[in-house]
Amino acid sequence: MSPPPDRPSDGRDETPEERADRLWGEMLQEVRVCQTGAQILFGFLLSVVFTPRYRTLPAFDQHLYVATVFLGALATGTLIAPVAFHRFLSGHGMKPELIRVAGRLISAGLVLLALTISAALLLLLRTATDLSPVAWVLSGVALAWFAVGWLVLPRYVLRRGARAGRRSSAQE
Repeated sequence: MSPPPDRPSDGRDETPEERADRLWGEMLQEVRVCQTGAQILFGFLLSVVFTPRYRTLPAFDQHLYVATVFLGALATGTLIAPVAFHRFLSGHGMKPELIRVAGRLISAGLVLLALTISAALLLLLRTATDLSPVAWVLSGVALAWFAVGWLVLPRYVLRRGARAGRRSSAQE
């Protein structure tokens, strides 16, 4: 028996509007975690330039710092953007569009956050260890870990689930 036309066939008994509301709530929970981390990191980064040690950093590290702060600003702004988007679109019956755009913004914000964390880690390790090659390697490993954990693994699980779904459909 197929679901009524206004009901999705994904096993949930919800209208498209209810689904959009649920997805929006889930997205807000996800982005709250990212926003908090990005804002704390960005706030910390803003204070570094005002320390006496900053002036003694080599030019490369000062440029790396500026790039890291810029990435942090972009990450923070991108992760906050879905809230601003919601403010403008609220009440206009555009929640499905909001969810699509907010999902892309959150994805972009996660990439920017991974780059910010990796750049901050590189700056910290270069300053703390004076072992530039070690700093680069460890920061690269961290960035690779973010790429695997945040991008590659979810896509792998999604593809695997899609293949399993196709196999079960073919067996019916």
